[in-house]
Amino acid sequence: MIATAADYAWFTYGRFTYDEYTDLRAAYCFTLVRGLTPEQVLTRVGARAGDFPLMGLKELIRMGFSDLDRPGSRYGHFFGVVTVGDWAFIVEPNGFMGVLPEIAGRLSAGTRLVSHSLNADGTMEDFLFMEDGQERLSLEPDCPDLVAYTRWAEELDEITRQVGFDSERTSESLFAMAEHLTGVRVTPDLLEHSIYQCGIAQ
Repeated sequence: MIATAADYAWFTYGRFTYDEYTDLRAAYCFTLVRGLTPEQVLTRVGARAGDFPLMGLKELIRMGFSDLDRPGSRYGHFFGVVTVGDWAFIVEPNGFMGVLPEIAGRLSAGTRLVSHSLNADGTMEDFLFMEDGQERLSLEPDCPDLVAYTRWAEELDEITRQVGFDSERTSESLFAMAEHLTGVRVTPDLLEHSIYQCGIAQ
C-alpha cells in the first residue's frame, strides 16, 4: 500500500492544544540511512559516543530546543538515532543536519539517505534523497517550481504522483515520499517508544 499525505495527518494536526509533538512539529529534521548502526552514524558525523545518556522522545525534544547543558550546542547539530529494521532513523528536534549535503554526503556513502525538514520559523521545508554521496532529489516544496531543484525531474514527478503530493499538506507529503523511498513508516509508537543514542554532529 502506497503512503499518502493523509497517513501522516497525525503529526501535523495534534488532538490537543499542546502535546509531546508540539515543539517537534515547529522545527524538525527526520533522516533515514540504510544499513548503518547508530554507532556508525555517530562516527560518520563526527559525534562522540557517550557524550549523552540514552533518551526517550520527550527528553530528546527538550534537549533539542534548549542550549542549556548542551556542550558545543552552538557549534554543532544535536540529534538522536535509533535502529528501525535495516535503517538508522535520525531525529533532530530543531535541527537540519540531515538535509545539509556535506553531512548527508558522509552519511550516505555506500548507501541510501532520505531526509526532510522544517525550519525553526516554519517558512521553509527541504527534502533530500542521496545515494553514495550523490544527490538524487533535492527540493524546497515551498518554491513554486519544484523541478528547478532537482536533476531528476522525471523521478520526482513519478514519486509525487505515486504519493499524491498535496501542496496544501506539504509536511505530510514529504513523510509519504520518505516512506515511498525507504519502506519505513514513521508512527507515533516508533517516535514515542524508541530509546535514542544521542550526539552532536560537527
